[in-house]
Amino acid sequence: MISQNTEAGRTMSKSHSSFRKIVVSSLIFLIITGFLLDIMLGSVSIPFREVVRILFEQTSEQTAWLYIVQKIRIPKAITAVLVGCGLSVSGLQMQTLFRNPLAGPSELGITAGAALGVAVVMLSNGHITSMPAIRQLGISGSWLIVVAASMGSALVLFLVVLIAGRIRDNIVLLIVGVMIGTITLSVISIWQYFSQPEQLQEYILWTFGSLGGVTDYHLYVLAATVIVGLVLAFASSKALNVLLLGENYARSMGLTVGWARAIILASTSLLTGSITAFCGPIGFIGIAVPQLTRSLFNTSNHRVLIPCTCLIGTLLMLACDLIAHMPGSQTVLPINIVTSLLGAPVVIWIIVTRSNLRASFV
Repeated sequence: MISQNTEAGRTMSKSHSSFRKIVVSSLIFLIITGFLLDIMLGSVSIPFREVVRILFEQTSEQTAWLYIVQKIRIPKAITAVLVGCGLSVSGLQMQTLFRNPLAGPSELGITAGAALGVAVVMLSNGHITSMPAIRQLGISGSWLIVVAASMGSALVLFLVVLIAGRIRDNIVLLIVGVMIGTITLSVISIWQYFSQPEQLQEYILWTFGSLGGVTDYHLYVLAATVIVGLVLAFASSKALNVLLLGENYARSMGLTVGWARAIILASTSLLTGSITAFCGPIGFIGIAVPQLTRSLFNTSNHRVLIPCTCLIGTLLMLACDLIAHMPGSQTVLPINIVTSLLGAPVVIWIIVTRSNLRASFV
């Protein structure tokens, strides 16, 4: 009987492994397809053959196509990949750290903290320092806004963690996070109120979110910061697995909880801060993608969840960017609108259909 149960377990494990391989392969194929479509489609449609030629031969029949692909669409598609990975993983870490399936960068006020950091740079002395002016500073301007946004997100996250030490109710903690975010946004609104109205357009446009403004060395800065954040997240995957069972159990297993928490907070601050700095506040990716990943792969192992969350987040952001640019039209929707339209129904659907949503956190 024992041997039969063991054999059945091995068979089930193999079937799960095969299923995951099929899903991962499908996701990679869809990502490659989405990446190519994101480069091909837009206000100017470029033939697939020309896209491939530009990617591999760096030449094209039309100079305009070469410029559009190399200078605009490839950086935008790469930015979508970075944003999808970064926000999804930061949301996954927050949900595990606070053991709350509804936690995310936007919901806990972390994105608002990053926006405050950007506001400090852009809305100084009652006047706005435009994003083009910051970009004219070169690489130093890019690092300036990344550091400011990361420090803002870290400050809010630190406050949430302090409060989490005294509040054990996840729902109450979520409400507290929302309130901290509201306070932060109120501070920004007061700052805007005392600025010159005609000078606020740049900041307001930034709040809508966009993937198209990250080019040249800005993309290198964003990529470097996101990669460091992702490396920290991968390095903390074992700690995240242990933290799922509670801090007391984690300490009994020899985990230095304070050090593990510091790494997780640093990773989340870097990811959320850098992405928000360059692309604006983008909502719902951080909360929707981790839940989709858990539902699809049916696991709480972060060594599986983190890379798979990156894949699903990338695919979703590429899809959002395609929708935002409305191929064949001159209209470009703010990316934050599209992610909200797609992300909110996903969260509602998962909450309604998965009665055991909390199972991964208890």
